[in-house]
Amino acid sequence: MSPTPASASSLSPAALHRLVREGRAPRLLDVRTPGEFRAAHIPGSYNVPLETLREHRAELLAHLDEDVVLVCRSGARAAQAEKALAEAGLPNLRVLEGGIVAWETAEAPVNRGPERWDMERQVRLVAGSVVLATGLAGVFVPGAHLIGTAIGAGLTYAAVSNSCAMGVLLSRLPYNRGPRPGIRTVIAELRSTS
Repeated sequence: MSPTPASASSLSPAALHRLVREGRAPRLLDVRTPGEFRAAHIPGSYNVPLETLREHRAELLAHLDEDVVLVCRSGARAAQAEKALAEAGLPNLRVLEGGIVAWETAEAPVNRGPERWDMERQVRLVAGSVVLATGLAGVFVPGAHLIGTAIGAGLTYAAVSNSCAMGVLLSRLPYNRGPRPGIRTVIAELRSTS
């Protein structure tokens, strides 16, 4: 869940901020969970959670004929969204380098809502708690430490594959879901600002 490196299909926060100030902002799709989006998002962006985008990318194509910049926390989920939309045939896709974290670091404008823990912090809490609990339980229950070993293996795989099964599972909790924007709502919002 670390930032993705800059590529030809990325856009720096400074470049995006300049486009926004000049009134030439591309379509901004924020692929984080609704809870993350409500906590902080770039003004004018649309929340299309990665899961929704993957499921309905064909429907979205008709409403994304201009430049599109994909946003997430650090760039990893946005890169996955870029791949999904590119496979569906959408050109002119870019990923915000460093995601919302880099955007905020650049002191660019952010709409704020209720404070929430971001997904990476939630993953660290759950993984760390399981490893700690099973390590302590291993003193009394032989083999309990192996659960912590499995979590470590999962985190290693997550880093190598740039995916996170625990993050996917946590994103489905009510804390992170909130009112998920339905595809019809997303498309109506995209149409209203075309």
